[in-house]
Amino acid sequence: MTEDPLPAEHCSPLAALVDEVLASVGYEVAAAVDAIDDAVPGHGGLFDPATTPAELRRALEELQGSGLSRPPVPEPTSDAFVLYVDGSSRGNPGPAGAGAVIVDAGENLDPGENQLDASTNQLARLGRPVGSRTGNNTAEYVALHLGLAELAARYEPRRVDVRIDSMTVISDVWGGDEPTEPGVETYSEAVAVALSRIPDHRYTHLADSDPNPADALATVGADIAALGPGT
Repeated sequence: MTEDPLPAEHCSPLAALVDEVLASVGYEVAAAVDAIDDAVPGHGGLFDPATTPAELRRALEELQGSGLSRPPVPEPTSDAFVLYVDGSSRGNPGPAGAGAVIVDAGENLDPGENQLDASTNQLARLGRPVGSRTGNNTAEYVALHLGLAELAARYEPRRVDVRIDSMTVISDVWGGDEPTEPGVETYSEAVAVALSRIPDHRYTHLADSDPNPADALATVGADIAALGPGT
């Protein structure tokens, strides 16, 4: 399971239960959602409007006691990776989620290289809720930490190119600037520790027009953060 020293943002009890199920499968969103949907009675599921909070809570508690495990970890072709990350906050602050996609870079990881086929080389698709009243910058930090922590838990990365659209996080993590938003210092420090364990790390800034496969996962995380209040 991902080692997560970060402070917990406020989530409803229902969203927190979903996050626990996500953690038990290594934050693999598809695996968690499939398991939850299978556990909900009838034809409902995690995001089905017909699923009541009570039904969802019972399904989540059942899954917690069922011994869920991580899906098999795909073998990479080398120790070089691309990590796409993204955070999403509705209302900023509001329900927020974090997403990360680990991509097998093979031997093709060059500075500024953007031609990797992220749709076919994906090794992991990760996501989680961050908080119900959380800002976008915090969600971006959590996304970066989630991706780095899972990358280190699964593999022995020597090189990683982090692809990210947040200049705020880039200026802090790689530019040496002080965090500009109060309350993110702990997140910033945790990311710095995670990066210190990877010998060669760099970033690529994604423009708004650049595809980011982590975006949809961050949106799912925000959907989960919006669940509740639960019973």
